[in-house]
Amino acid sequence: MSLVSAFDDLPDPRRSQGLDHRLTDLLVIAVCTLLVGGESAYDMEDFGRAREDWLRTFLPLPNGIASHDTFNRLFQGLDPAAFAETFAHWTQGLRESLDREVVALDGKAVRRAVAGGQSPRHLVSVWATENGLTLGQSLVAEKSNEITAVPALLRQLELAGCIVTADALHCQKETAREIIEADADYVLALKGNQGTAHGEITAYLDDAVGRRDPALAALTTVDKGHGRLETRRYWQSEAIGWFADRAEWPGLRSVGLVEATREIGGKVSVERRYYLSSLPRDIALFAKAVRGHWAVENQCHWVLDVVFREDQCRARSGHAIANLGILRRLALNLLRKDKSLDRGIHRKQLHAAINPLYLRHLLKI
Repeated sequence: MSLVSAFDDLPDPRRSQGLDHRLTDLLVIAVCTLLVGGESAYDMEDFGRAREDWLRTFLPLPNGIASHDTFNRLFQGLDPAAFAETFAHWTQGLRESLDREVVALDGKAVRRAVAGGQSPRHLVSVWATENGLTLGQSLVAEKSNEITAVPALLRQLELAGCIVTADALHCQKETAREIIEADADYVLALKGNQGTAHGEITAYLDDAVGRRDPALAALTTVDKGHGRLETRRYWQSEAIGWFADRAEWPGLRSVGLVEATREIGGKVSVERRYYLSSLPRDIALFAKAVRGHWAVENQCHWVLDVVFREDQCRARSGHAIANLGILRRLALNLLRKDKSLDRGIHRKQLHAAINPLYLRHLLKI
């Protein structure tokens, strides 16, 4: 689907009288600005004025280029739920259907978009690891936490056949229920926030590993690079009849353990992580899910902060945090999905800035 046509049905928050600039025109200019490395509403105005003749080759622009104030008001007023739904629907058109794809659920803070004394707001993203796409985003409500934003976000997405992973914050029964109802599976990290469940499962797995219980499936992987040696040992078991709360976790079928041993500069560290999962005993699939989860940090959150400078964005009025977050993820999806250039995200932005043909190619028009 063309990005231009994707915006056509998005509700315009502005009053119908006296509108000088079409909503689609404003949004396309905003996306283009991020694709070439811009960030702010001032950058959107500057880009539009510098590239007005080029923009007119595919946008009407009946009254020229909007001011930065117009861009600011738009992103403060645009309904973030409607924008997120449009984003999710458009992204689905880019997504390749892959059975058992690992889909990582994780949140990140927007640290500079705060007034004095406030805590940073959090954006929760769902990242399809093999497609390299953000499937959806939700802003955590003020005076709330990421847990409350997750169920509605999951319901927006096409997750059938996927394996949804999440850190310990999202190891919640309601999250597990939403994933199972979406015809997907889950691998959820388990920590002390689950109280007695954490104690029961860690005690069982530690004991089973220690005595080499034949009920455990096992796998070892070794990675070397940059002066680091990392050995991961995975164990998984379907023998969970002893777990008192198993019926309270929708779809629960197995528990798992990962032991990571890192050797860096002669120093050795060992960490164990525990998981609840709806997967059957399939150690290779379990290991794929655990390893795949960290792609959301490396390929999504790190790029958003380092390349798109999301953590430095100060825009916070109205719905600006959520809407600009969606806009950045939309631009990142376009850059990630393009395979015509074998370059990193920043170099693709540079190429888009100097080559209008490539920028138009990214927009799929």
